[in-house]
Amino acid sequence: MISIQVCVGSSCHLKGAHDVVQAFKREISSRKLDQEVFLTGAFCLGRCIDGVSIKIDDELILGVTPESVPEIFLNRVVSVLGG
Repeated sequence: MISIQVCVGSSCHLKGAHDVVQAFKREISSRKLDQEVFLTGAFCLGRCIDGVSIKIDDELILGVTPESVPEIFLNRVVSVLGG
C-alpha cells in the first residue's frame, strides 16, 4: 500500500490543495488502484511557502499542481507498484 498525504492546511488550501486532491482521486480511480493507494489529507507538512505540499510514503514533494499530478503519480506510484 502506498500512502499519499496532501496538505490541506490554510496556506495549501488557498493554493489549490482541493484541486490536487481531486486530481489524485482521478488518477487512482482511472487506474483502478483504490485498494493499493491510500489518499488522505494532512494538516500542514511544514513547507507552506512552497505551494501545495504532498507526501508519498516518506517523500515530501513541494509545489504540486493539478497539472503535475499525472506525472508525479506515474513516476512515484505506478512505477513502484509495477504498473
